[in-house]
Amino acid sequence: MSVGISNAPGGRGTGRVPAPRHGDLTGLGIDPDELPDGLVVADEHGLVVCFNAAAARITATTPADALGQRLEKALPLEDLEGRRWWQLTDPYGGLAIRVGQPERNLLLPGGREVLVSARYVRAEPTGPVRRVVVSLRDTEARRRTERSHAELIATVAHELRSPLTSVKGFTATLLAKWERFTDDQKRLMLETVDADADRVTRLIAELLDISRIDSGRLEVRRQPVDIGAAVGRHIQAYVAAGQPADRFLLRVEQPLPALWADPDKIDQVLSNLIENAVRHGEGTVTIDITATASPREGEEAGTSITVSDEGPGIPEESMNRVFTRFWRGSKRGGTGLGLYIVKGIVEAHGGTITVGRAPGGGAEFRFTLPVSTPAYLA
Repeated sequence: MSVGISNAPGGRGTGRVPAPRHGDLTGLGIDPDELPDGLVVADEHGLVVCFNAAAARITATTPADALGQRLEKALPLEDLEGRRWWQLTDPYGGLAIRVGQPERNLLLPGGREVLVSARYVRAEPTGPVRRVVVSLRDTEARRRTERSHAELIATVAHELRSPLTSVKGFTATLLAKWERFTDDQKRLMLETVDADADRVTRLIAELLDISRIDSGRLEVRRQPVDIGAAVGRHIQAYVAAGQPADRFLLRVEQPLPALWADPDKIDQVLSNLIENAVRHGEGTVTIDITATASPREGEEAGTSITVSDEGPGIPEESMNRVFTRFWRGSKRGGTGLGLYIVKGIVEAHGGTITVGRAPGGGAEFRFTLPVSTPAYLA
């Protein structure tokens, strides 16, 4: 589909002509100001005939100042070596077989980076350029992603170093001085190695989950899940590990609708939320399981699970960051990735998760899952 934008009047020369109003995208009825990326269009004379709102925001130049100006003046770009971009590429006088420029980082006045790509529009394959269409994108979102990836690598490197150092140290010691240790000492060191190996395995599993969540490839294999029994197993495991039984209160509303979900991933969600309540909270850890009616007509009912404690809770100013990467509620260790993964798993099921303050003053996490069966059984 061809795109047409009204051209500015005027002939060749370096002078400024009356500023035209850029037109709608032909056939679509879309104003260029509605586009998410910056759009700059110059006519066959090199004069700017379109400078949309996103371009104005990215360049800090108003459309009134840009329209009618020569392209190199309205959009004074330099490459990373300080060379003037339009003189270097010469879209109007360069090779007649060129169709544009691929996206690359260029610099605006003041050194601000921007992603720029260009398309040279010709009436015939090797004819003169009739229009130069330039797309601008802010690099801030990409920089945030790069910083997030760098933080992830640093965090993983730090978290891996400790258990791997322990594993290497104990195994090297046992191999070199096996006969010098008693059976109890050997068992203690091997148990430590086993626990550290589990820690490394959990961290690698977290990394795989983050990769799948970020790429939208987290698979959910739905099966019937008895959510009450699943919570009960987690409580029993804590009691077996030494937690007092009266620290946990499980309340299940009956009847509950049949829940179809991925049992392994729901176990992961429950494990994380209950562990957070036990480790960072105080008093009784309460888990409520209730049926949830559809908030709007035509939507499915759901099952809600609420995990709350009686500790200090989460500060109000931190609640909007709880489900982001590297958020830690305390300085008691951890990667700060658990709740980010929990949110990704819940949303992959089509559910929602929220955080708030519990009636007892502690943190309260509530997630709701739709209860529908898979499409192939419907």
